[in-house]
Amino acid sequence: MPTVPKVPTVPKVPTVLTESTELVQGVFSATIDAHQRFAAQGVASVVAAVEAISRATAGGRKVLAFGNGGSAGDAQHFVTELVGRFEHQRRAIPAVALTADSSVLTAVANDYGYEHVFTRQIEALGQAGDVCLGISTSGRSRNVEHAMLAARRLGLVTIALTGRDGGGVAAHGDIVVNVAEDSTARVQEVHRTILHAICLLVERSLTEHLP
Repeated sequence: MPTVPKVPTVPKVPTVLTESTELVQGVFSATIDAHQRFAAQGVASVVAAVEAISRATAGGRKVLAFGNGGSAGDAQHFVTELVGRFEHQRRAIPAVALTADSSVLTAVANDYGYEHVFTRQIEALGQAGDVCLGISTSGRSRNVEHAMLAARRLGLVTIALTGRDGGGVAAHGDIVVNVAEDSTARVQEVHRTILHAICLLVERSLTEHLP
C-alpha cells in the first residue's frame, strides 16, 4: 500500500503576535488619520510659516527654535536641516536651537527658574526681523509661552507650532500652526511632517533659480 505523504503542519501564530500586529497597524492608521485631518484645514498656516522664514532668511535674519522634550528634539532636527541641508545643495540657512546648550540651560534654570531658559536666550540672540519658532504639543509650556512673548516685544516674527487647542503659546503666535489632536504622540508625528514640509519649501525657495 503506497505511503500517503504527510501534509506539513502550519504553525499557529501566537495570539500575542496577532495582537501586537493589530496594535502596530492601529498606530499607523491613527497617524495617517491625524495627518489627513491636518492636511484638510491646516496647510495654509504651513505656507504662511514658510513665507515668513524664507523672507527673514533672505534678508539676513535667523531662525530661533525651541521646545521641551520631544519638541526640543524636533527643534534641533529642524535647525539641523536648515544649517546643513534637507534634500538639495544650497547655502546654509542661519538657525539656532535654543535647546542645545546645556550650560546655558542649566545656568538660567538655576539662577532664574526653568520658565526663563528660552526667554533669556531670545533676549540675548534675538533681533527684530528674526523668526522665533516655539514648539509645544500641549500649547501650555510656560517657558515656551514666556519666550514667545519676549520675542514679540523684541520685534521677532513668532510662529507657534502647537497641539490640542493651541493654548497660551498660540496666543503669542503671529502665525499659528496647530495640530488639533488630543494624543501627544499624534501631535508630535504631524509636527515632524510639518517641519519637513517647511524645510522642503524653504530650501526650494533658495534653489529654484539655480541652474
